[in-house]
Amino acid sequence: MTFEATANPSTTQGAAAGDGSAAGAAAVGEPDEAARRVYLAVLAGGGRVRFADIPEADRDAVRRLVSIGLLMPNPMDACYTAVSPRSVSDRLGTELRSEATRLLVRAENLPGALDTLTRAYDAMPRPPERSGGAVYIEGHVHIRQRISQLVADCRTEVLTVQPGARPPDALKIAIQQDVQLLQRGCSLRTIYQPVAISEPAAIAYVEEVTRRGSLIRILDEPFERLMVFDRSVAVISASDDHSTAAFITDPAAIAFIVNAFERDWSRADATDWSAVLSQGPAHSAPDRVGRLLARGLTQRAVATRLGLSERTVAAHISRLRDRYGAQTLFQLGWLMRGGRDGG
Repeated sequence: MTFEATANPSTTQGAAAGDGSAAGAAAVGEPDEAARRVYLAVLAGGGRVRFADIPEADRDAVRRLVSIGLLMPNPMDACYTAVSPRSVSDRLGTELRSEATRLLVRAENLPGALDTLTRAYDAMPRPPERSGGAVYIEGHVHIRQRISQLVADCRTEVLTVQPGARPPDALKIAIQQDVQLLQRGCSLRTIYQPVAISEPAAIAYVEEVTRRGSLIRILDEPFERLMVFDRSVAVISASDDHSTAAFITDPAAIAFIVNAFERDWSRADATDWSAVLSQGPAHSAPDRVGRLLARGLTQRAVATRLGLSERTVAAHISRLRDRYGAQTLFQLGWLMRGGRDGG
């Protein structure tokens, strides 16, 4: 093998040898493409190369090979010697298995190490949850705190019904909580109104949680906000401004609520989110408005059904009129139903 450039032997040797510890080798892992190329070139040259023959461009690759153990510096001869990948594999395999054992031991000991904190968390004051009743919590901050505790304590399943658009700040918190929930192996099913996918923050949320296994469906009907945790605690709004929430634990009430959720879930649209996310929400909202108009609903009824403001619905209707060439709302509905001159 021929290296055309020259390198300072003391600099190259010292920098490479400094990375050659066993811990460094285990951390470095496999050689990258540049390191593989240099190693093969060393083999082609008889398995050794002088410090002085290493070009500047190959120094990083040589350092990596030394740190892995595939090249060994020989200060007496001022050269590097190739080492059998088989022996390196055996050594790194042993080190990785040892590290895996240490990690498993740490994982086993972690609950005990956090036991004091766990007991403190479990002893944290919470609203009493009497079987057969409901606890009312006032104030958005306190409601969010209690819901965060329920999300953290959840072990199997969360069912949610979310009407209308969710504020971007709320969605940022929801992404963090829901991703952790899904990573723990819990299931998450949510029913939204169409307006749920009309904002960038909502689209980002949907993209993230559906990628991790969450299921989301769309229902073109008015409904109230609902959350059910492990089919043991249900949360519903207890005031018009959502400043009070009821946390229900009565088994019969929970069963009724879950059955209602499952009924709505079966009627909701199982949306192809990959297509929706690629096209954006602008294509779906006017079409949903149009379908409801074609069914004879008024502008106000459409707004209520879709969870939109009447001004937003009016804007969609204006675009639909331009698209279909309709002069009146009745004519637009007729055209969208496919009516033509007595047809």
